[in-house]
Amino acid sequence: MYTRLISSGCIFILGILITLVGSKVLSSIFKKIVQRTKSKTDDYILKVLLDTVKPLGVSISAFTSWRILAIKTTGFGLNESITGVFKLILLILIVRLINRILLKLLTSWSEKINDAAVSTMLKSLSPMLRAVIWCIGIVFYLNNMGVQMAAIWALLSAGGIGAGLALKEPVQEFFEYITILLDKPFQNGQFIHIDGVLAKVERVGVRSTRMRSINGEIIVMSNSNLTNGVISNYAEMKQRRLVHKIGVTYDTSYSRMQLIPNMIKEIIDQTDNALFDRCHFIEFGESSLNFELVYYIPTNDYLLAMNAQQKINLEIMRLFEIEKIEFAFPTQTIHLAK
Repeated sequence: MYTRLISSGCIFILGILITLVGSKVLSSIFKKIVQRTKSKTDDYILKVLLDTVKPLGVSISAFTSWRILAIKTTGFGLNESITGVFKLILLILIVRLINRILLKLLTSWSEKINDAAVSTMLKSLSPMLRAVIWCIGIVFYLNNMGVQMAAIWALLSAGGIGAGLALKEPVQEFFEYITILLDKPFQNGQFIHIDGVLAKVERVGVRSTRMRSINGEIIVMSNSNLTNGVISNYAEMKQRRLVHKIGVTYDTSYSRMQLIPNMIKEIIDQTDNALFDRCHFIEFGESSLNFELVYYIPTNDYLLAMNAQQKINLEIMRLFEIEKIEFAFPTQTIHLAK
């Protein structure tokens, strides 16, 4: 018995010494590697490995010395308990190591891509990745400990089905959130139109997106409604095309009808941020002679476009008043495509 105690103690001390010396040697080797690579990711991975070596070496030394001691116990299963604790410690150390290295590699990858959306997505997925790795580790641990997995798999399957049904909508919204981050139909700060709503995107959340309408109120819309709807993103426009119908009365003379297209062209040419396209007398309406006016505003700023449109409209009214041209309601109206 004393011989076993002495052997066990020597093995434990020897294991501690080997762990300390090995960590020092590995540290010096890793420092040389770090100086060559000059990468923060490599520095972090090597630091994590060194942080894991010491507790791992101590655990292995303690378990080995215990096995050499080989104390025979009856009734309480002490040996099995010690073995279970040792395996649990190994599980914690290994899973923590894998988690930290994997998340650091993903973060480093997102930084190289230099995409804020990908970085946000990885931050959102980090807790799930950790949970998945822990679950896999626990399953391996239970299987290694001789636990009958059939009943556990049955419970997990039943629980998974129930959780899937209960969490169907939140999970769907989460994946729609990932779709928005990767596909980028819109981003924070952009002005969009969907389902009759004109609003500026303020924040894309995991379940819903917050927008501020042109009237000033906050609009909260689920991510699934956004991804399943037709979105008009005005931030991506290079220019705005404005189409109008202008109706004049039937008593307008032929000479004045000839003047109208050139008159409107001059107005638009003299307006900043406006490009004339065409103006034509297109039809004899039921109660009006109709002109169609088309021009461009080379900006995606809604306010600038409205200012230019207002200036043009007022100038048309002023010149029509001078020329004594009376407006009439056109039979059809083509509204501004915002």
